[in-house]
Amino acid sequence: MLLLLKASVSEVAASDVAARLRMLGLAVHRTDHLGRIRLAAVGDGVPVDWDQVRRWAEVDSVDTIAVPFKLVSRAFHPQDTVITVGRCAVGSTQLALMAGPCSIEGEEQAFTIAAAVARAGATVMRGGAYKPRSSPYSFQGLGEEGLKLLRRAADAHGLAVVSEVMDSQQVPLVARYADILQVGARNMQNYSLLREVGHADKPVLLKRGMASTIEEWLLGAEHIVSQGNRQVILCERGIRTFETYTRNTLDLNAIPVVKELSHLPVIVDPSHGTGIRDKVAPMARAAIAAGADGLLIEVHHDPDHALSDGPQSLYPVQYAELVDQIRTIAQVIGRRV
Repeated sequence: MLLLLKASVSEVAASDVAARLRMLGLAVHRTDHLGRIRLAAVGDGVPVDWDQVRRWAEVDSVDTIAVPFKLVSRAFHPQDTVITVGRCAVGSTQLALMAGPCSIEGEEQAFTIAAAVARAGATVMRGGAYKPRSSPYSFQGLGEEGLKLLRRAADAHGLAVVSEVMDSQQVPLVARYADILQVGARNMQNYSLLREVGHADKPVLLKRGMASTIEEWLLGAEHIVSQGNRQVILCERGIRTFETYTRNTLDLNAIPVVKELSHLPVIVDPSHGTGIRDKVAPMARAAIAAGADGLLIEVHHDPDHALSDGPQSLYPVQYAELVDQIRTIAQVIGRRV
């Protein structure tokens, strides 16, 4: 339920209301909007006399949050969430440009690509150290050594870091090096992992599952936020459909839909969404025009010899050209790079 407290309620009184709700067995989450305190009281089948709660002196109204994703909904938190990471405020008028290789392969590769994407205008470097691959015989990443190289390369060029965490036991290790913890498409419904990153003091980039509905995606985010971590960035990366020409079908419809349903920022990964290098830029441009808060793009200086995802990785010069195009589109729709 959503409790809107009266405008005159003090912080002490608001804390008392929250405490009484917790005594009833409910989890309580607070947000503020237009100078009013809003409390979301959630519980699994907890019996509560809501008519009595409505009569509490501090309470102005009590309403049901109709959607199952309570805390990530605009019903609870009407204004956009903005997440500051390094030099970027994700969800603001500034577009978040995240770029780098699919996986960190070595020192020269990491530093070369970091220099290229930073020069082009990126503020966050992506790079995998632990890679969930379909084949057990494919390159699985360099592990902690890859994280160290990623961190050093990013720091050398003033970039923040996003890297994937594959299971709950990896969270402390990846959080030691990364500014953003990425939960991949295959793990979108790995609830033990979602709970663990929900306890981390780091923003989380949650990719949409390969066959997940928008509601399932938002419920994945709800698992994270319900544990106390409100710094969630949603990432549309394409879904699996009957179409086989591209790697996935990039669902740009999801951008305005999620923007209406949720206050969380939404970025788009056209690299995985298409799987084809020359399709990445058109979909990236379309994503920004559709209202995305940023892009996550794979860039490699020698994609023909990349250990993973070479065919969908842009050359540095292509990425620089794309950022220039994005800058032009951003000006038209009131955004900036």
